[in-house]
Amino acid sequence: MEMTETIQQFYARTQKTDAANVELNNAGSGHFNVFTRDTCYRKTPYGRRDFYKITLILGTGKLHYADKWVDLDKPSLLFSNPSLPYSWESTSAEQKGWYCLFTEAFVHPVCKEALQDSMLFRMGGVPAFFVDGQQQEEIGGIFQLMQREMASDYAHKFDLLRNYLQVILHYGLKMQPAERLDQPLSAASRITHSFLELLERQFPIDTTETELQLKTANDFAEKLSVHVNHLNRALKETTGRTTTEHIADRVVKEAMALLRHSDWNIAQIAYGLGFEYPAYFNIFFKKHTGLTPMEARSALV
Repeated sequence: MEMTETIQQFYARTQKTDAANVELNNAGSGHFNVFTRDTCYRKTPYGRRDFYKITLILGTGKLHYADKWVDLDKPSLLFSNPSLPYSWESTSAEQKGWYCLFTEAFVHPVCKEALQDSMLFRMGGVPAFFVDGQQQEEIGGIFQLMQREMASDYAHKFDLLRNYLQVILHYGLKMQPAERLDQPLSAASRITHSFLELLERQFPIDTTETELQLKTANDFAEKLSVHVNHLNRALKETTGRTTTEHIADRVVKEAMALLRHSDWNIAQIAYGLGFEYPAYFNIFFKKHTGLTPMEARSALV
């Protein structure tokens, strides 16, 4: 898997602007830019970026994210965040639309919550939403206003751009299923949510120098300041699965992603996932998948 891509590396790869002269705080507080998708690559590298990105996709393709993929066969609004590894593979010759990229610092003056806590960027969700004809026209119009403002010399243009960005974020929030918004959580649900957030924030393992820190149910219980039995009861009540089952499932998914998308050898993957010896990883992986890591890698090619 590639290392996390920086804004400068993104500009160098896409040649959208001179990467050597990128101002990381071009908005005074944080960074913002907006582009059309007319010259987008047919396939982008799988990995994380160190910035947020919102894309109106007019064209079809496959979005690969975390250990999943989704077929976007109609106009879509995509929300990408720095914690979620992803890649895009176009399936139609024509690719249109717009995208904007920005940092957390850019939205901080007007955003009451951290973006990672937003329903649109929260780990574990589906980051893309289909849009109808009216939404496509309205959101596309906002992106065009963004482009016009970026090219202007208006002294307060980035304040205006923050407002345009907020409008698009609200469009996304309105697309969320109603049952996911502002529902009161039980104590067990709150613990489950905190556990799943903590579990997801450990991933992806995108460098061989990184090693999984929280590996057992006790590790998570200690981090969450609850007894391990209490954590297990909460998870069983809300998900029907134990803490250990959740951890194992997520480790297997990450292993699959590394086997598919990286050129790391099995030992490097094992150590990155917190296994003391590669043999332990082989036993664990075969127990949960029925295949050895090498067999799985061959099948995924």
